[in-house]
Amino acid sequence: MTGTTVPGGPDAVPGGLGAGTTSGGPGESVPDPSVTAPHTPPGGPGAAPRRRGRPPRAESADTRDRILDAAREEFSERGYDKTSVRGIAKSAGVDSALVHHYFGTKEQVFEAAVEVAFAPVLKSRQAVLDAPLEEVGERMTRMILGLWENPVTRAPLLAIVRSAVNNETAAGVFRRLVAGQLLRRIAGRLDLPDAELRAELAAAQLVGIAMIRYVIKVEPLASADAERIVERVAPVVQGHLTGR
Repeated sequence: MTGTTVPGGPDAVPGGLGAGTTSGGPGESVPDPSVTAPHTPPGGPGAAPRRRGRPPRAESADTRDRILDAAREEFSERGYDKTSVRGIAKSAGVDSALVHHYFGTKEQVFEAAVEVAFAPVLKSRQAVLDAPLEEVGERMTRMILGLWENPVTRAPLLAIVRSAVNNETAAGVFRRLVAGQLLRRIAGRLDLPDAELRAELAAAQLVGIAMIRYVIKVEPLASADAERIVERVAPVVQGHLTGR
């Protein structure tokens, strides 16, 4: 047939050898020194050379985000105690060494996940801090309940609260972030000797409602209208902050 090389034809090499070899005797194949073999990179034909140095910034950011997403899911499903760095790495599709590289210990991974979950709080806290003092209670109530009402921000908050309830290390991370980033700043606006206690009581009111409504889901609070809850709770929160 046209285009087919027949064994023993004019294109064949004596002894059944392919191009680039010479006969070294019966049954032997000796490389032909006149033919230079192409360079094959490590990893086999067609493999790209291994890239050295730090990964590009965009790739690093993507990896870090994947690890944080996986961490929130693991902490939510398993709690702090049963979550491991290895499990987070497996869920993110990376090596455990990368988790340590970006975040350090499991506690540091948890803290980073908490910070991401609380990012909306930190972004909107200024609206609370800048409000007239007599309106801080309502604004604080709306901010906290608004985060729980939003399914996007509710999921990571659930992961954090469940872990903090069951583990003292996780609870310590939660306290540091909430106290340092929000409560102390609110307390700083109160010209009262027990300002920090007042701010913590206000926060306890809102955390308790969130636990009953969104975590334990006790009725009728679990299905009550959010605006009605704000109307009933905001004056109580304001009373904790500025009441006599």
